[in-house]
Amino acid sequence: MTIADIRSGTEAKMKQTLTALQGHLAKIRTGRANPALLDSIHVEYYGSQVPLSQVANVALLDARTISVQPWEKNMGAKIEKAIRESDLGLNPASMGELIRVPMPPMSEERRKEMTKLARNEGESAKVATRNLRRDANESVKKLVKDKAASEDDQKRAEAEIQKMTDRYIAEIDKLVAAKEADILAV
Repeated sequence: MTIADIRSGTEAKMKQTLTALQGHLAKIRTGRANPALLDSIHVEYYGSQVPLSQVANVALLDARTISVQPWEKNMGAKIEKAIRESDLGLNPASMGELIRVPMPPMSEERRKEMTKLARNEGESAKVATRNLRRDANESVKKLVKDKAASEDDQKRAEAEIQKMTDRYIAEIDKLVAAKEADILAV
């Protein structure tokens, strides 16, 4: 393993952390409807649990309503039940074959809870990024100890890893700030 391998592996893992954070933030409810909100819901389909998106078309009707169009007629009741039993606090209404999921307006207190949740997700992503930095630096030190790299290489690699870490933490801060602004927008 070389310093370049360590650097590229660490960057790939940091990108995964950022992608995971984006996924977590997408699930946090804002005042507006967002089809990604229902991504975590699973429905029983012929004996197995499958994501909602695999048994129905999920789209926006308007800014505050998500529509769910089941691909099979008999799935409507199961989908409705799955949405109602999820911890999202949504109350779907069936209109023929179409299921409407209105987004209840959020109170100020609920908005503050959601921003706190977004900050916690961001903090977890930062901790994961810093742990990746620590692991990468330890790997570089091991290379120097095994005489596979010089101490100058170690200093350069640690500086580059630190710059990479700073870049990803700034990106995490940007994502969290954007989500907070989205949540607090009435």
